[in-house]
Amino acid sequence: MKKVLPLVFTMLFLCGCSVQSDDNKKLNDLEFTVMSQDEIPQELAAQIEEKQQEEFKLTYSDSENLYIARGYGMQETGGYSIAVDELYETENAVFFHSSLIGPAAGEKADNNESFPYVVVKLKWIDKNVVFE
Repeated sequence: MKKVLPLVFTMLFLCGCSVQSDDNKKLNDLEFTVMSQDEIPQELAAQIEEKQQEEFKLTYSDSENLYIARGYGMQETGGYSIAVDELYETENAVFFHSSLIGPAAGEKADNNESFPYVVVKLKWIDKNVVFE
């Protein structure tokens, strides 16, 4: 019996490890609009201004739309842009992936510090947003 019990526990452990979850399986890409600074809802704009010195990840919603904001904090120069690499829905969440793009090599960047961020708008969806 002493030899069988460890074998049973090992088998149960290995079976538990092999179970896969489809929670993060991409269901579909989501349509979105990148918002200009003057289109951002006032409450969200205030939160962005408050947090822009550091990196931030924010969501905001009204009765019809979901807004996702991603900021990259203070940069020493201008010339930065942000690419939205992926925005998709899974069974339980919305996944948002973006990346900061620096000034091109040889491009003369503004020497003033900048605070690059992006805000996207999509139709309201009642799911958590996961920033990647």
